[in-house]
Amino acid sequence: MAVYQGARRRTLELPRPSFDIDLPFAGRRRTAPSGLLREGRPTRVGTVLAGIVVAFVLAFLSLSQSVRVAATSYDIVRLGSEYERLDALRLDLRSDLDRLGSEPAIRKLGLDDGLGQLDAPLIIPAR
Repeated sequence: MAVYQGARRRTLELPRPSFDIDLPFAGRRRTAPSGLLREGRPTRVGTVLAGIVVAFVLAFLSLSQSVRVAATSYDIVRLGSEYERLDALRLDLRSDLDRLGSEPAIRKLGLDDGLGQLDAPLIIPAR
């Protein structure tokens, strides 16, 4: 078939039938719902597909609950170990404060930093 520029296909316009809406059977076309036969019984394929979908949904819900429980127990263990670490740090700081807060420790730190013992006080008479 040769195609020439400007050539168009011929269309044949057929008259369309008009439907009378007043007829009792007009617009009432009976079709079977998807997955059902005309008698109203489900097909085997539809039943199998529905069973597979239900099984996957139940498996997904079970998996999501398992993941949630595992994540919660992991958080509990992590928070427990964090508490133990912070408690050990608190005890260490408390012992440092008790050791360094006493008078001999403060005197030793001053001597180590180059501070010396004060001499006897010098009293200047008033005039």
